[in-house]
Amino acid sequence: MESAASLNRLELLQVADTVAREKLIDRDIVLEAMEEAIQKAARAKYGHENDIRANIDRSTGEILLARVLEVVEIVENDATQITLDTAQRMSEDVEVGSFLSEPLPPIDFGRIAAQTAKQVIVQKVREAERERQYQEYKDRVGDVINGIVKRVEYGNVTVDLGKADAVVRRDEMLPRENFRQGDRIRAYIYDVRQEQRGPQIFLSRSHPQFMAKLFSQEVPEIYDGIIEIKSVARDPGSRAKIAVISSDPSIDPVGACVGMRGSRVQAVVNELQGEKIDIIQWSPDQASFIVNALAPAEVAKVVLDEEASRIEVVVPDDQLSLAIGRRGQNVRLATQLSGWDIDILTEEEESNRRQAEFTERTNAFMEALDVDETIAQLLLTEGFTSVEEIIYEPAESLAQIEGFDEEIAEELIRRAQEYIQNYHSEMEEKRQALGVSDDIVNIEVLSPPMVVALGEAGVKELDDLADLSGDELVSDEDGILKEFGLDMDTANAIVMEARRLAGWFGDEEIESGEEEPVEAEESGAEDA
Repeated sequence: MESAASLNRLELLQVADTVAREKLIDRDIVLEAMEEAIQKAARAKYGHENDIRANIDRSTGEILLARVLEVVEIVENDATQITLDTAQRMSEDVEVGSFLSEPLPPIDFGRIAAQTAKQVIVQKVREAERERQYQEYKDRVGDVINGIVKRVEYGNVTVDLGKADAVVRRDEMLPRENFRQGDRIRAYIYDVRQEQRGPQIFLSRSHPQFMAKLFSQEVPEIYDGIIEIKSVARDPGSRAKIAVISSDPSIDPVGACVGMRGSRVQAVVNELQGEKIDIIQWSPDQASFIVNALAPAEVAKVVLDEEASRIEVVVPDDQLSLAIGRRGQNVRLATQLSGWDIDILTEEEESNRRQAEFTERTNAFMEALDVDETIAQLLLTEGFTSVEEIIYEPAESLAQIEGFDEEIAEELIRRAQEYIQNYHSEMEEKRQALGVSDDIVNIEVLSPPMVVALGEAGVKELDDLADLSGDELVSDEDGILKEFGLDMDTANAIVMEARRLAGWFGDEEIESGEEEPVEAEESGAEDA
């Protein structure tokens, strides 16, 4: 009997060792699951109200069962409590509040008890396995991994990674790419989530960083950090652009990525099912970088608007289709790569637009200053773009313009002042007709035309303005003051000033960085 019992004990430890090894989890976790299963079976025999503990000896496999009882003065529950007198007969060094462990005889597992124990063990082992998988893969987001296709369902591919399963959803595959069960697959881990059904590992073959990681594997200089991938833009399965820069002036980053006879880039192209890849030299000069990003098209001229992150690119007429690309692909990828909105014009379109702007501004000067076309064009040629600029120009400086003298210069400044004065008076009448309060006019940053624009948008009281956000004032799409060229900091300052004047908070509360521009605006206005 003793040898049979010893054999059972050794078998118990052997089973624990085997399960731990197969599931790649700690042996103690398996033994703890077994202990919990034995406890559950023992409670089914002795009564669920009992607090029964099981312990498996880690070296011999012996199972020890015990009922835990709390020592109390008055017993309210016989299953979990014992009086001090009774407890002291079992063990002398006990006191009220301590716990006593009462040994129980071993139990023979019936069929139902054994089945219940098995379910508990399986569940606990599965939970431990899931936790192990999550802990192993949660820090591997951003890695490229190899696996075997396990099954394909509705275009979604389940991948066996060896220690866990992962999924490549249909929208993360390359177009026209088909995998079958047993195929090898390489993909990018872009997300790992802990869900009710266990850890979910999501893979992608269309993610921009998948291509960057493939280059890192093929190009030792990238792996070593000599060459840095600054940005990637992909139209998966069709075309991609990758911007690279070298920290070593002696190493050409584009040449290193292309490799001898194109071997390195070809290895990446083959993995991506023939996706065409443009490797571009990154530059801190945004204009140069965007010119490179639009390759293979040639660029004649660029005009940057840094505040709006927009760039206007002028190309020769015969390069327009190449710059835009099929279905706008080339300019779209260049936009993603640079983070700038790119407008492409031909030289003819740009010339026509400039001519239209020149004519429009010429007419505006002729009407505002009551001058002939020659004088208006002379002012434009000298760089004046608005009537306000003439007011602040010294007469001596204006008189230096060819064909002008001091008398003409003074007369032009007088007419400009008169025009601006009349314009502001007109704006003031409009403001009053719209019912915009004087409190809004008192915000220094707001010019009379801005106040009218606010009134036309229904912003007539301080509370109306205070209730807005900076984006509602200057958004490119529907900003109330978008035509006045204000930046977001100034817009936020206007709103915060309105809130202060409306009494939403006191001066002592304006201490955070967001309110500081308002104070600076106020102090600047007071100094002026």
